[in-house]
Amino acid sequence: MSRTATIPEYESLRSASARTGYSIYTFREKIASGELPAYRISDKPGSAMRVKVADVNALLRPVIPVEIQAAR
Repeated sequence: MSRTATIPEYESLRSASARTGYSIYTFREKIASGELPAYRISDKPGSAMRVKVADVNALLRPVIPVEIQAAR
């Protein structure tokens, strides 16, 4: 029986921060502005928020030098 690693669909702001280098406060600003969707675990005020890994990955943009971009 082989085990395959599963990639989580959601992650905490702390996990997203550690993975990308963005601060937790930057993620909170992006959530407040509507740029990054977030989901709460429960209806209680102050409950933990989660973000989709794919949504966080979409914030990251490749850096392509102008010369290479012009050649494409």
